[in-house]
Amino acid sequence: MPAVLFRDRAEAGCILADRLRKVVKGQDVLVLALPRGGVPVGLEVARVLNSDLDVFVVRKLGVPGHEELAMGAVASGGIRVLNRSLIEQLRIPEAAIDEATDRENLEVHRREGVYRQGRPRAPVAGRTVVLVDDGLATGATMLAAVRTLSMQDPEKIVAGVPVAAPETCERFQKYVDHMLCIATPKAFQAVGIWYGSFPQITDEEVGDLLGRAARRQDRRMVGLYSD
Repeated sequence: MPAVLFRDRAEAGCILADRLRKVVKGQDVLVLALPRGGVPVGLEVARVLNSDLDVFVVRKLGVPGHEELAMGAVASGGIRVLNRSLIEQLRIPEAAIDEATDRENLEVHRREGVYRQGRPRAPVAGRTVVLVDDGLATGATMLAAVRTLSMQDPEKIVAGVPVAAPETCERFQKYVDHMLCIATPKAFQAVGIWYGSFPQITDEEVGDLLGRAARRQDRRMVGLYSD
């Protein structure tokens, strides 16, 4: 059994944030967490960086009959990216693509409703976006997030995770402006084994954590305007 690297996601977020401070110092930062497991990490990153926190909901578009194979993705903000070369190679009809898009967009909207509880989506354009998750195995979800996020005109995309498979962390260097992986153990196996506590996070817990971040942001803004 490998040695535990992090007590829980909150501790991992604090460690990650300390490293990220040197990367994004003095920039207009927005922390975007990948739900669900990335949100407790992102909460601590946003707290340390004194920045806004939001979620970036990404849903893979699976090839019909082989859903584990992604032909594209949809994400927060109504963004869709497609792997046209794969679609043409497999001769996937547009009707099947549109059906998968509609289905996954419904799930994106459902999750955003639960998570944000009426709060508006944080603006991305022109900001340094720090994309956070609790770990990277294959990196498929994070890559879909990067591709869709890049269509929203951020100034810079920084990706950060507490732990990742070495080859995945290395591969991501070419997809983002800066990639930060705290630990890249050779015998990676799975994200959860590197945490002492790694419970499943519910939709309701994500909503509660985002609510805490929003209240902290409100207090910060009050402090700014009262000076």
